[in-house]
Amino acid sequence: MNFRLKKKLYTLTFTQLAIFIISFIYYRNFSLISYINISFLISATLLLTALLLYTIHTGFYDAISRSFNLVFSRGKEKRNFEDIPRLSEMITIDEKPLLFHGLMNGLFMLIALMVYYF
Repeated sequence: MNFRLKKKLYTLTFTQLAIFIISFIYYRNFSLISYINISFLISATLLLTALLLYTIHTGFYDAISRSFNLVFSRGKEKRNFEDIPRLSEMITIDEKPLLFHGLMNGLFMLIALMVYYF
């Protein structure tokens, strides 16, 4: 089996295990509703983090972060706007694994939701 596929399956298994453990801790038992609630929160967190990283990588926040850096460093040293590093260059986390695991957990949540309603 491919190493990347194994890594994705292990991470997906870990997130599913975390959903079960959090369900037992928070609800004191395991039910389909508790699985749906917890998996929604985890998948929404993963998807929103992936979308935030995507917007950072596109350079959307570069001018804002550079402006804040320039304003708050004023008086300490003379800096040019071009010398300040861009936020998209500093954040190097890949958003694709977060997007994949958020979509997969969301898919499992939707399957559980269909089982619950039908």
